[in-house]
This record gives sequence, C-alpha cells and structure tokens, in this order.
Amino acid sequence: MDLHDIKGIGDKLASKIINHFGTQEEFFQAARNYEVYQLANMEGISQRRAVEIINTVLGNPTEEFLKTERAIQIYEEIIHSIINYANTEYAKNRILLLSPGKDMGKIQENMSLVMEAKKMANRLPINTLRGLLKNVDYAVNTKPKYDTSKAILVESKEDYSGLMDRGLNKQAQILSIQEVGSLEEFELVVYVYRDGILEMDETSNMVMVGADAEDLQIVPETVLSYYYDNKVLLENVLKIRTILGYGSVLGEVLNILGSLESSEINEKDFDIAVNQAKDIADEKLKEAIKNVDLSGEEVLDLLNKDMPPKIQVIFDDILKEAMDYIKKDTGVVFDPFIQKYPLEIDFQELERVKKQETGKKRVEFFEKKVNAAVELEQLKSDVESEIREILEFDYQFTLGCFAHYYDLHAPSIGDGFYFKDGLHLNLALKDISKVQRINYSLKSPENVVLLTGANSGGKTTLLETLAQISIMSQMGLPVCAKEASVKLVDELYFFSKKRSLDAGAFESFLSTFMPIVVRDEEKLILLDELEAITELEAAVKIISSFINFIQDSKSFAIIVTHMAREILKNTEVRVDGIEAKGLDDEYNLIVDRTPRMNYFARSTPELILRMVYERSEGKLKDIYGKMLERF
Repeated sequence: MDLHDIKGIGDKLASKIINHFGTQEEFFQAARNYEVYQLANMEGISQRRAVEIINTVLGNPTEEFLKTERAIQIYEEIIHSIINYANTEYAKNRILLLSPGKDMGKIQENMSLVMEAKKMANRLPINTLRGLLKNVDYAVNTKPKYDTSKAILVESKEDYSGLMDRGLNKQAQILSIQEVGSLEEFELVVYVYRDGILEMDETSNMVMVGADAEDLQIVPETVLSYYYDNKVLLENVLKIRTILGYGSVLGEVLNILGSLESSEINEKDFDIAVNQAKDIADEKLKEAIKNVDLSGEEVLDLLNKDMPPKIQVIFDDILKEAMDYIKKDTGVVFDPFIQKYPLEIDFQELERVKKQETGKKRVEFFEKKVNAAVELEQLKSDVESEIREILEFDYQFTLGCFAHYYDLHAPSIGDGFYFKDGLHLNLALKDISKVQRINYSLKSPENVVLLTGANSGGKTTLLETLAQISIMSQMGLPVCAKEASVKLVDELYFFSKKRSLDAGAFESFLSTFMPIVVRDEEKLILLDELEAITELEAAVKIISSFINFIQDSKSFAIIVTHMAREILKNTEVRVDGIEAKGLDDEYNLIVDRTPRMNYFARSTPELILRMVYERSEGKLKDIYGKMLERF
C-alpha cells in the first residue's frame, strides 16, 4: 500500500504525514495500532480528519454510510458517549475508529463482544478498575542515562570501535588501557577483556567481562532502565490482572526489581559505625582503667612507651568488642583505631576500607544487576504482551461500561425498523421515572411515513433515536431499547429542520434531494420539517414525487411535516402523529411521545387556543370559539 495512492489523502498531505512519522511504514503501523491522537497532533489535522484518514487506511466505510452533516454529528455524539468510559489512550483511539458498516459477520462479532463485555462489567469493581486503568498506557522505551561514575575499559582499538558502534559510549565513558590514567576516579570500572593483560590485584572496583559479552552484560541498564521507567505501570497492570484473575509474570518482575533496590551502597554507614564504636569503647576504657593497679616498673614501662600487659589486655578486649560492633553494622571486619586514650580514628585506614568494601559491593551489585537483566530480558515479551492485553481489556471494558450504564440490548437484523421501549441516549442516564420510553415501527410496504404532531412533542427526538439505533446497530453495538429490529442499509441521511422551500430555494431542494432517490443503494432518510413555503402547491407536488420514488425503492424514510393533509391529496402515504393530550397546571404540554400510527395528531396552537377559550367569557369566548371552528 502506498499512502500517496489512497483516495482522499493526496500527495501533499501524504508527504506531510510521512515526514511527521519518519517513514510510511511507521505511519501504517501507527494506523494499525489505532493511534488517532498521534496523527491529530499534526498541525492542520483535526481529530475528525485524523479519524477519517486512519479509517480510510483501515478500510472502514464510515464516510460511505453517513451522508449528511447531521448524520455524522449523531455518530460522533455516540462515539463521545462511549469515550466517556474509556480510561486509556488506546481505548479512546479504538473507540474513535468504531465504524458503521454492512458486513454481517463483523457486526455480529462486535455485538457478541460488547454483550459479553456488558456481562463482565456487571460483575467487576468498575470504579476500582477505572482508577487503575487511568495509569495504564504503552510502556515507554527510554535509553539509560549516561553514567559519569562508571567507565568501560578495553584492550584494543578494535574493541574500542566495536563498543562505540554498539552505542555503549552513550551510557558510559570508554577507555583504552594504553590511554588510561588512574581508575580510582570511577566508582566502577567494567574491564571488557580479550587477553586479560591488566593486573587487578589492587583494584577493588573493577569487574571483568569477556569481549564477546552482550550489551546487558556490560551495561545492564540497557535492559533495566525499561523496568525502572515503567515500574508504576507494571504495578498497576499487576493489580488489574489480579482483580481479573489473569496470570502474570509481573510479580516475579517486581520482586527482581525490589531486590535491586535493597542493594543500595552508603559509605556513611562506615563513618557512623566507627564513631559509635569509638564512643562506646572510650567509655569502657575510662571505667576499666579506674580499676587497674600498676607497679612502679609498669609505670616506668608506660613512660618508656611500652604498654603494660594489664592495660594491653583491656585494650585488646575493648577493641575486639568495638570491631564486633562495626562488623554488625557494616558486615566488614577491620580495625580503624589507634591505641590511645581516648581512641583515635585512623582515617587513612578507614578510607582504604571504605574504598575497598564499597568497590566490592559495587562489583557485587553490578553482577546482581547483570543477572537481573538476563532474567528480565527473557521476560520482556511476556511483560509487553500482558500490557497489551490490559489495553485491549480497557477497550472491551469501555464498551461494556457503556452498555451497562445505558442499559443497551442487542438488536436483531430484519427487513425494516422496529423498536420497543426505546430511549434517546441523551435521556438514558436521567431519572427513569421522568422520561418516557417510546415504541415505533417502519416496515414495508409502508416504508415512507409522514410524522405529525405538537411542537416540542418529540418528533426530532424520535428521528434522532431511530438514527442512533440504526448507526449503533451497524457499528455492531447494542442499542438503547428493550427490543429492536434493524434493517442494514447502505446510506443514512438526516436532514435537520427548517430547510426553507421558498421559490428561490427550489433549485437547491431539487439538487439536494432528488439525486438521493435515483441511487440504487438502500437508504434510511430522516427529514426533519420542511417549512417556510412560498409556493405551497408546487412544493407539495415535488415532495409527493420524492415520496413516491422512495416508496418504489428498498429504502425507508420518515418526513416530519405540517403539510401532511396537502401531501395526502397528491399521494398515498402513512401518517403518524405524536399526540399532545393537553396542558398541565403549569401550561406544559402533556404529550404521549410514542407516535400513533395512521393518525393526525392535534397541533399545539389548537390546544393553547382551546385552553384560552375555556378560560374566557362573553364576546371574547365567542371569538375564540370561531377560531377553534377553523381547526
């Protein structure tokens, strides 16, 4: 597939997209991963355009199905209702690319997935999962930071060049034996040897690695940085998988990372241990000396700098205790004291031991990290698979929550349109006692209907509800009705109300509406009010012809109009009415929003006029009465 050849994209936009993503294949991979937002981040590309482009690449037929701006808006309103339940960018992108089509296999497959997801959502702790899922995304793949405390030592120019080519110079300084000075300035030196020509006897901070070693054996952070940077993500994924009862390697992964965290090196531990041991020893020496009786000869020995045996024994015992104390805190046996009272610390010896022991510990820690890196590298494909599985779960969970909260039910596929106890999505989350569910049917041979009734009675809401049910069914989604049967059509048209049919707009009407009827595709046409008519007789004849063409096709149409009586003089068509029963005490319409079939509904002005008539007296009442007679 060549991006330049895809219809609707064009050479200029294709080149811009390729430059943004780096290569054409990287863009196609992003499209296959549903990365709508990455494309929408490009300058000049809106979210809707990004969806259109990726839909085109993936072969989704949204544009072929939704033929008017209002139809597209209703589809987008459905999408955004679902996205409210998405927690991850992945799920949002997948939802944005849900597309209505006519492939029965895909529709049934998606319908089954959503209904299973609804059952799943019913039994899961939704709020807990949503809180965890908001912190889940693809793992980041950052490179390890450059470590100034570490050096990589090599024996030859060839080895030097080899490590440079592998990019290890971006993680630590690479040194050649011929050029190196003191290695003491580094906390750790990794000696990548071939012949082992360097003596290591006095070098406690050096670890030897063979020249054929892998990158992770020289710089284990090439593997570990991935796990360090994604630790919180992995913790959340593990919690989610535990709730869902999924198996996981992440417990093992986090244990390995935890073992590395506990290997921190702190030289201050030595200073603290030595000073505390000195204070304790000084106090013990002070008390012990009080009980020593020295002979004259022993005093003379002391003056001659020889330690009397009695005192030496005391020093030996107390210094042994001090060394035991230091070992307990540091794990190292050494004597950092000069025999005096009070004791003096041999700082040169202390620094030597600290350097030696921290060097050993760093070498041990490095080897531990290498072992961890080897284990974690083997687990990485499983880790990424588990993350992808949870992202895919969120997509299904999003659909399940949407179906759960909106109480959606799977429709059947039939030869017409029927729904029982249907609700507009905008009403589905409201107090159920304050909304009326509606029933409606549109089937052959009565495939065209005129819809009449009171203003604000719900005619537009009925059309939008039917449009939602049609679009959602063809997206493979359950619908907001207790029962529904839907015909799969090729195209959906929804024309909003207040299209003027004055004399100057007839040409526009003809060019907009009449081409629809000559197309062979099966259509659902929803036309919301044709008003502002100047040439009433001509308009009625044209609309009647439009109706006749649709009646003779496999398409369906509902036309909201106040011209039903005039249209019936020119053609035979079913008329349904949404009945306004009256006004309540606050002058609000009392409306049965389920249309009555084959029924002219009373209009709102008649009701209002009747209310005024009943409340009037005398001549005024007579005038209102004469007005009512005209109705």
